[in-house]
Amino acid sequence: MQGIPPVVKNLLIINTLLLFGMFALERMNIDLTNYLGLFFPGSKWFLPHQFVTSMFMHANFSHLFFNMFALFMFGRILETVWGGKRFLIYYMVTGVGAVLLHSLVNYIQAYPILQNISEQELNLVIDQGKEALMIGKNFVDPDLSKLNLIYNVPVVGASGAVFGILLAFGMLFPNTELMLLFPPIPIKAKYFVIGYGVLELYFGVANFQGDNVAHFAHLGGMLFGFILLKYWKADRNKFY
Repeated sequence: MQGIPPVVKNLLIINTLLLFGMFALERMNIDLTNYLGLFFPGSKWFLPHQFVTSMFMHANFSHLFFNMFALFMFGRILETVWGGKRFLIYYMVTGVGAVLLHSLVNYIQAYPILQNISEQELNLVIDQGKEALMIGKNFVDPDLSKLNLIYNVPVVGASGAVFGILLAFGMLFPNTELMLLFPPIPIKAKYFVIGYGVLELYFGVANFQGDNVAHFAHLGGMLFGFILLKYWKADRNKFY
């Protein structure tokens, strides 16, 4: 941990402790994700603080590792350039912005379904949907099945803030070369960020199934990061 700036260091610690805490509480039949992960507003599991706490929760070790690795690699550079206060503001704005956009997209997807189902069917999804998902089942009706996934699958992870960090790195250091793993070729940061953003937009619009990834949350982190950076760039001293 020596040489890591304080905000990045504390974020690494908090995220790691919460994952271990989640595993420990599972042994006591307490699912921490139900309280700190973000549920769709309208779900009986939704709580307002989840818009913030969800960005510190992760599903498993691999989910945590890749997010924290990106935070370590790129976040420490941004914190060194900006200072701890400005970096933390950026991290929180992009993280919360990510889940706000994700929730908006979920609402857009849920709205036409809600217009075509009865109140009794909606209550069935709210009251029994999560329990069905926990045993690997879902509703046979495609509309209720989709609505159940929207209402009762929580969003967790720092990915939105991490994508915001990637965007900031690409804007501040556009010509810095990064080495990809697959394929193992160098690529400038600006092209890496643009390519990643286009892929996320494609998968999000295509409603890509089976990957369990909140693509619009990633795009939300980049969008709010871009807006904040443009605001800061009006004063050069705040940008770089």
